[in-house]
Amino acid sequence: MKGEQRSNPRPPPVAPHLILIPSCLLFLSPIPNSPPQSTPRRSVAANAAARPLWRPGSTPPAHLNGSLPGDYGFDPLNLGADPDALRWYSQAELQNGRWAMLGAAGILFENLLGNAGLGGPAAKMPWYEAGAYTYFAPASSLFIAQLFLFGFVEARRYQDYRAPGSASQDPIFTNNKLPAGEVGYPGGIFDPLGFSKGNLAELKVKELKNARLAMLGCAGFFAQAVTTGKQPLTNLKDHLADPWAINVLSVEHARAL
Repeated sequence: MKGEQRSNPRPPPVAPHLILIPSCLLFLSPIPNSPPQSTPRRSVAANAAARPLWRPGSTPPAHLNGSLPGDYGFDPLNLGADPDALRWYSQAELQNGRWAMLGAAGILFENLLGNAGLGGPAAKMPWYEAGAYTYFAPASSLFIAQLFLFGFVEARRYQDYRAPGSASQDPIFTNNKLPAGEVGYPGGIFDPLGFSKGNLAELKVKELKNARLAMLGCAGFFAQAVTTGKQPLTNLKDHLADPWAINVLSVEHARAL
């Protein structure tokens, strides 16, 4: 997708939960932990034999030819049959997955600090009640500030999506410029440890695998908060204390299903 430019793109994704399920379903990872192999455009059968698939021996859709990282030929709804949609979904999955990884880590870290009596009063506040906490400024003011800051960043990212490389230069400090790279992988100051100088193709697959797990994990955290009113580590502690009594079947919503 490097250097590719399409017309009439869709608006950029902002909220990670809006396309959680479609982006997870698009490239479901198989059990084997092996990186995909880039194969030339031959036949679907040749690609299926040369790379790992979500179901060994299955025939992947023609539009999933193994050129995208984390592509294991799983798209039962043909969400990526349109090339523009496929390009969009791949970027949406990447961005939403990164937000989910940050969110999952934040939820667990805050829960861990609260259980340990560390982190002050903020850590004792459940993540799903964070809006009720008294911050240094009114929550409404912080929300407006976030809208402007996030809007600026998302607008720049969307500009780079439409015209790769067009948003690589800092609009204020013009001496700061990102190196020429791929959409979604800016490098430069966003890669302080220089991971991109190694096996970037393998790292892309690892990132997507963790991103998909994080999106599913966040969906589980949301469900836990709604059904039990508790945080994930608290639920885990209760389950380990009495696994036969405290499990999914003890939740009223699950029994209703």
